[in-house]
Amino acid sequence: MNNHLRDFAKKRFAVDLEALPEPEQRVIHHYGERRHISRNTNREFEKELTFGQRLADQVATFGGSWMFIISFAAILLAWVLLNSFILVRRGDTFDPYPYILLNLFLSMLAAIQAPVILMSQSRQAAKDRVDAAHDYEVNLKAELEILSLHEKLDELREKQWGELLVLQQEQIQLLTRLLKEHVGGVVSERMGGE
Repeated sequence: MNNHLRDFAKKRFAVDLEALPEPEQRVIHHYGERRHISRNTNREFEKELTFGQRLADQVATFGGSWMFIISFAAILLAWVLLNSFILVRRGDTFDPYPYILLNLFLSMLAAIQAPVILMSQSRQAAKDRVDAAHDYEVNLKAELEILSLHEKLDELREKQWGELLVLQQEQIQLLTRLLKEHVGGVVSERMGGE
C-alpha cells in the first residue's frame, strides 16, 4: 500500500489504514487514486437476482397495483353475480351464498401471496442496505475531497498573507528611505538657508 494513503488515513481517521473497515479503506484508495466511487447499485443488485426473486418482485409489483385491485374486484363481483343470480335461476349453483368456495380460494391466494410479498420486501430491504452503504462511501469521499479543498485554500491564503507581509515590509522600507531622504533634504535646506 502507498505510504501517502497510510499517512492520510492516520491524519484523517487517527488509525492505521489496515485498522479501518473495508468500506473506508476502499474510499481512501479511490480518493488517493483520484477515481470516482459512485456506481449504479441497482444494476449490480439486479444482476445477482435469481428467477424466484424476479418472480417474487413481479408478483409483489402486480399485487400492489391498481390493475390487480380492479381485476380482483371484477372477479369477485362476477363470482357473486354468477352464483347469486344467474345460476340460482337454473338451480345448479356451484358456490351458493355464503360463498365458501370463494372464501377458500381467497384464503389460498392470501397464503401464497403473503410470503411472496415478504420475500420481495426482504430483498428490497437488502437492496436498501446496499444503497445506504454506497451512499455512506460516496458521502465520505465527498467529505474528504471538501476537507482537501479547504486545506488547499488555507495554504493559498497563508501563502498570500506571507507575500503581502513581504510586500508590505518592502513598502515600509521604501517609505522609510523616502522619508529619510525627504527629511534630510528639508534639514539641509534649512541649514543652507541660514
